[in-house]
Amino acid sequence: MTSEEKLPLWQKLKKLFLQKAKFAMTSGLATAVDIGLFYVLITHVFQGQWILSNTIAYGIAVLLNFTLQKLFVFDLKRSLGQAFALAMAVSFGGYLLNTGIIKLLSYISELAAQPLIPKLIATGIVFFYNFYFKKYVFEKRFFKVD
Repeated sequence: MTSEEKLPLWQKLKKLFLQKAKFAMTSGLATAVDIGLFYVLITHVFQGQWILSNTIAYGIAVLLNFTLQKLFVFDLKRSLGQAFALAMAVSFGGYLLNTGIIKLLSYISELAAQPLIPKLIATGIVFFYNFYFKKYVFEKRFFKVD
C-alpha cells in the first residue's frame, strides 16, 4: 500500500487543491507575461496580427511556465529532457487550442475590437487542459496526489 492510499480522502483533496493553487500562481505569472506581451505585440509591434502576436507571447510564457512548474509545483518523475519534450508537446496542444479559440472569437466584431477579451477566454479554457496534462508530464499521473 502506497503512502497515498493510506491518506484519508480529505487529505488527498487538500493536497490536490494546494497543488492546483501553486499551479495557478505559476501559471498566473506566466499568463501575465503572455497577455502583457500579446497586448504590446498586437497593438504596437504587429498591429492586429493575432496569430503572430499570440505565437510569440505564448512561446515565451511556455518556457517561463515550464521552469516555474518544475521548481515549485510538480515532483519530477522522469528525466528533465523527457519532461521538457513532453511539456512542449502539451504546450503546443495548448497553443493550438488557445490560438483556435482566439481566432474564432476574433470573428465576433464586439470581441475583435477588444483583443484581450478573446485572449482571456482562451487562457481560462486552456488552464484546465494544461494542469492535468502537465501533471502527467511531470509526475506520470493525472489525478493522484501523494
